[in-house]
Parts: sequence; structure tokens; C-alpha cells
Amino acid sequence: MRRPIFHKLSLIFGPRPPWTWLLLCLFSVLALIVLLRSSTSTSFDSVTFSIKSDIYINYRRLKEQAASDYLELKSLSSGNNILKEISLCGREREHYVPCYNVSANLQLGFTDGEEFDRHCELSQHQDYCLVRPPRDYKTPLSWPVGRDVIWNANVKITKDQFLSSGSMTKRLMLLEENQISFHSDDGLIFDGVKEYSHQVAEMIGLTSDVEFLQAGVRNVLDIGCGFGSFGAHLLSLKLMAVCMAAYELTGSQVQLSLERGLPAIIGNFISRKLPFPSLSYDMVHCAQCGILWDKKDGMFLIEVDRILKPGGYFVLHGSSLSTKKGSMDSPIEEFTQKICWTFTAQQEETFIWQKTNDAQCYSSGKQGVIPPCKEEHDIQSYYQPLSSCIGGTESKRWIPIQNRSSSFQITPAELQIHEVEQYEFYEDFESSRLALRNYWSLLTPLIFSDHPKRPGDEDPLPPYNMIRNVMDMNALYGGLNAAFLEAGKSVWVMNVVPTRTRNTLPLILHQGFAGILHDWCEPFPTYPRTYDMVHANGLLSNLILEGCSLKTLLLEIDRILRPEGWVVLSDKVGPIEDARMIATQIRWEARVIDLENGSEQRLLVCQKPFVRK
Repeated sequence: MRRPIFHKLSLIFGPRPPWTWLLLCLFSVLALIVLLRSSTSTSFDSVTFSIKSDIYINYRRLKEQAASDYLELKSLSSGNNILKEISLCGREREHYVPCYNVSANLQLGFTDGEEFDRHCELSQHQDYCLVRPPRDYKTPLSWPVGRDVIWNANVKITKDQFLSSGSMTKRLMLLEENQISFHSDDGLIFDGVKEYSHQVAEMIGLTSDVEFLQAGVRNVLDIGCGFGSFGAHLLSLKLMAVCMAAYELTGSQVQLSLERGLPAIIGNFISRKLPFPSLSYDMVHCAQCGILWDKKDGMFLIEVDRILKPGGYFVLHGSSLSTKKGSMDSPIEEFTQKICWTFTAQQEETFIWQKTNDAQCYSSGKQGVIPPCKEEHDIQSYYQPLSSCIGGTESKRWIPIQNRSSSFQITPAELQIHEVEQYEFYEDFESSRLALRNYWSLLTPLIFSDHPKRPGDEDPLPPYNMIRNVMDMNALYGGLNAAFLEAGKSVWVMNVVPTRTRNTLPLILHQGFAGILHDWCEPFPTYPRTYDMVHANGLLSNLILEGCSLKTLLLEIDRILRPEGWVVLSDKVGPIEDARMIATQIRWEARVIDLENGSEQRLLVCQKPFVRK
């Protein structure tokens, strides 16, 4: 039975169309092709170099759309054409941080401070939903203005909480209508941040804090950082200062620091090790951080010793120490002698100890000295129980901070110490530099484009949504971080090394970058809406092999990503296709891009919307 169109033709031309009609159709098609080619040729002959560039970009975008359409057609043909959008969480979860549920922890019998600790096993069966922003959420101001002024509605701190706070760090904050201003140069610690930093430098034998780098101090872990003013000053000196504070329901130090564009993570000294390898930091700083260092048989100080590099400094300010100048009878002072620390200096309420350069001190048999850990025990550090032994003494990385160059350039000898091949390290950097150039060419027209004013924009001039806080979820050797620095971008990167891969975090920290160990089958220790851009290369494939949920991972990325933030995922076609379908459910604007290098790798670039209903 013929179709209707063929039936109508047969009525006009008979059972078989005449040759004249066929020839007419053929000539019409040929004429159309000639006209199109002529038009194309004429336009190409008349364009300038800049227009050729635009044509190339349009052609590239056409290829991107083709790849996107191909994956969409493939998914439709496989029966996934009905995708249910993931709903929004309730308003009570606007500041939700998984793994930190104090009431649930108490019900399960956690006490003695452990109710405030991280317990991810209780968050494994949460319902799928999207953490929504507060009603009055606004796009953060661009750096460096956003360092000193943030929107009050973006963080969980009420006016009454602000006014009732009596701590010195919170008095630095000035509440003005819908903004919170931070006065970085006024009164953080007695005479001010700069004066305090200068004092610490003098106490360790320097003439000024600008000499920290020359003295081997590149990175600082600032415990109980207030709201990051000391760390902000250290960043201005080219040091990497990472704020670490316990989870707080309101008025969080970590949340406010990240909102200001300063590196910060949730962490505490309760019962578990910190997610850093041994010998990670040049200085650990605690100013009124509220930790009772002499409790739990000194295991908190042993943990500080574990993450401190040889010759590194422990700076303690504002504690209730009973030590007086010239007196060495406090419990902390007695214990620091057992872990081979030297009491360096004291001025007013500031005390400084220095870790020994001599690893043999711990095995010298000296009475009362804490013994070193066995090598296999020392390797495990990811949220393992606190140790009562000294870690890192057998490491090849036991090198005093004063013995290394002030340059950030990694030498072949340092790569050998970290057991990293030169070609691997430089290949990571070169590929990251190329990738960053490609990413930025894609994102820059969108970030700096002229579009209408959006909610939260007070100044209509670009850049509209400044990228400041970046997370590399599978950092390898920190190549993306290095590429950002080389490109002169005003960003900092949280370099995450997955726990089930090779531990390259020591080399990342050695370069003066921020970094952390993390298991991506679990939520990340941060507050919602704290990163502007999230990047991952090869992570999706690894998680699939480990049996972890891609949907859970992308929901976690959505939680920590700011509205209008960017996600850049590089992986094989299969995982990228799966991630794109989930991105549709999350209501991200997503595009799949062929990397055009002949490999099976694809790029998924997504943007989180400002408003989702």
C-alpha cells in the first residue's frame, strides 16, 4: 500500500513519474548546491582574520552541539528519555553539612566531644534532593572587594548572634544593613593583624614577616581562624594559609572565611587524625582556638607534631597557659619536651615552639620521650584514630624547612624524594596548562560577557561572577593549580587527592599549595555554596570502579557549588554521558565537548543556575 504522498504523485504523473520531472528535480538540487557554495566562497573571500576566528569558534561550537546531540539521541534510544528532575530540599537544609549531625550522634551514644566529630556512616541513606540557597542570597562581590565585604544573607549568622558575640575576632566585623564588613587591619590581636604577624616573625628570629618565605615557612594551618583575617594577611605575603575550624551550626568560621574567598575546611581535634599526611605544614597557628592541648594524654600535640615538618613552628596565642616568662612548669611545656620540641619565645600571651630537626631524638632512648610509630601505622592518616606515637620519622621527606630553597620551583632532587618521575610531573603541568587555556577560552566569553544585571549584582560592570574558590577533585601533582598561577588568575585551588589513588598530596603541599585527602564516596567537609568552580579529570571512572554513586557525587558537587558556578569534568565517553544525564536532572546547563585529540576523552562543562524552582 502506497503512502499518501506517493498516491498524489501517481495521480499527477501516472504510475511512474516522467523523466522530465526527475531531471527537473535533479537540476534544482544541483543549482541549490552551487548557490550555497558560491555564497560561502564569497563570504570567505571577504572576511578578515578576526572574522575567520569567529567562524572557527562557530564551527567548534557546531561540533560541540553535534556531540551533545549524539549523546542525547543515544540516551533516548536506550530508553532514558524520561528523566525525573531532582526536587529541592527543605529550607531547613540551606546550610546542610553531611556527616555532622550532633543530635543523631548523641542518640547513638557519642560523647566526650565525639558528638561534634565527623560521622559519615550516618549520612549514607539520605534522600536525594538539591540544597537550595537562602531566599535573599546574592552573588558574592568580586575579589578583592569580596574579601572584606560579604552579604549577610549568604551565611548563617543572625544579627542577634553577631551583637551578642564578645570574641575579639567577631568584633572586627561591622554589620551594615545587609552586609558584613571585615576590618583586616584593626585589632584582631591587640595591636592588629599586621603587627601580630610582625611580632611572630621577630619571635622566630626574623626582622619582618616578609621574611617568612626565606625562613622556609610556605604554608600555615590556622586552627580556629576566627574569620580569616590573619590568613588573609599571610596570603598577601604569598604564603598559603588554610583555615581549619570545627563544624558550627551558626556563625561558622569556615563558612565566613570561604565566603570571603579564603581557603578553609571543616576539621577538629577530637578523636581522629586530620586528613593530611605526615610532615605537611611549616607552621601551625592557634589563636584563641579553644583547644585544650594538654588533654587526652597530649595526643592533640602529637597530632600537631605529625603534620609539622622538621623545624616547623607551633604558635599558640591567647590560651590559658600558666607558663610565665622564665618558667617551664606548665603541662604543655612538660609534654613538648617529650616530643622533642624547643620552647622558642614568649611575648605576652603568644608562645612559640619549634619542632626538632633531628629524627633520632625520638629513638634516642631519652627518658619520657614519645617513641616513633611503626612505618605501616604511620602511613594511615585519613580520619584514623589519634596516635600516641610520633609519625614521619622514617620518611624520606624528613627535611628541615630551613634547609630548602625559598623558590617554589621543584627540583629533580625533590621529585626523587617524593618518588615522582620527572616526566610525570611535568606532563601533568603541561597538560593542565593546555587544559586551562581551553577551559578559559570556553568560560571567559560567558563569565565576562555583557548580559543583563542579575539578582545580587550591585555593580553592572564585568566581571559578573568572579571565579575565586576553585576545587580540583583529582589533583594529581597540582598541575591545574600551577597553571592558574602561571596564567596570573586571582584564584586559589583546593587540591583534593582521592584516598584510593596514589598519595601525591605531600608534593602538592611542598609546592605551597592548599590540599587535602578525601574519599569521594563521602561528602566533602565544607558548607554549601563555597566554591565557584569544580574540576575533575578521570574521577568519574575511578568512582564507578569503586562502586560509588555518580548521582551522589554530582549532588555533592551541586551542594558545594555557588549559584552560577562552573563544573568541568573530563573523562571517558560512558561516564561523561552518565554525568550529563544526571546534570539534566539537577537542572545544570550542560554541554559535552569533544577534545579533538583522537582519544576517548570527553569534556562536560556545566553551570549551576542562579534560581531553581
